[in-house]
Amino acid sequence: MSQKYDLTMKNIFSDMADDIMSYFLGLQYTKIDELNIEFARVERRDSDMIFKCTTDRGNVAVHIEFQSENDGKMPYRMLRYSLEIMEKHNLLPYQIVVYIGKDNVKMANSLSYDFGEQNTLDYKYRIINVGDIKFTDVLKTDYYDLYSLLPLMDQNRRKEEGEKYLERCVEAIKDIPLDINKKKDIAFKAEILSGIVYKREVIEKVFSEVVKMFRIEESETYKMIIEKGIEKGIEKGIEKGEKEKSIKIAKKLLEEGMDIDKIAKITELAKEEIKKLIN
Repeated sequence: MSQKYDLTMKNIFSDMADDIMSYFLGLQYTKIDELNIEFARVERRDSDMIFKCTTDRGNVAVHIEFQSENDGKMPYRMLRYSLEIMEKHNLLPYQIVVYIGKDNVKMANSLSYDFGEQNTLDYKYRIINVGDIKFTDVLKTDYYDLYSLLPLMDQNRRKEEGEKYLERCVEAIKDIPLDINKKKDIAFKAEILSGIVYKREVIEKVFSEVVKMFRIEESETYKMIIEKGIEKGIEKGIEKGEKEKSIKIAKKLLEEGMDIDKIAKITELAKEEIKKLIN
């Protein structure tokens, strides 16, 4: 996985672990604990997530590895992981590679050899290509943490619709029936992951409005406007003689990132006057 994503991968995906195990794997489990294993021979290990879980087949170690690039050495890495999990925790490993790359999957998911009955190896693990997951299928569920992966899903539709597909993803995140902080977190992760398949200018364009909306909704100024009923000024205008208050509110709204047209509507200040406040 490229260094750009390695440093933040574990933080990005930590909240998704439960949804991944439930939706992608269909695994009936009870998560007991997260296992911390230092893999001695692996240079990058920040993205590894390993959980001790109770399943209908007993206790297992669910190991989830995220990969944004094809790696021909992946089977060797995964086999080393499995051996260390078994050695250090005496647990059978259930291993999954979640592929979030732009290109098609070209990695093997097995290692084997046969030199006779006393000398054989037949090792396999599961690869899940997020690009194969359908956008509409995920929207039918309440696995909202997976919405961060929407920009990487539905590869054929994504390539066909381009920027429009990313806009659909952002709209879906905006409509999640969760509190504003959780939606902001999901949107932030989706924006970062979008960089794997979209150009920066497209990402900034699509996410700019939703991020601004979240920021304004969360701001103390916005709350003050709602609490004091100043939102009624959008329709009725702010009473005459309160220009200083209008200017004060306009300055705060500028700091919060609200656009000039909306500020003008709320405060009844001229756009030219508001522009002067920027300087």
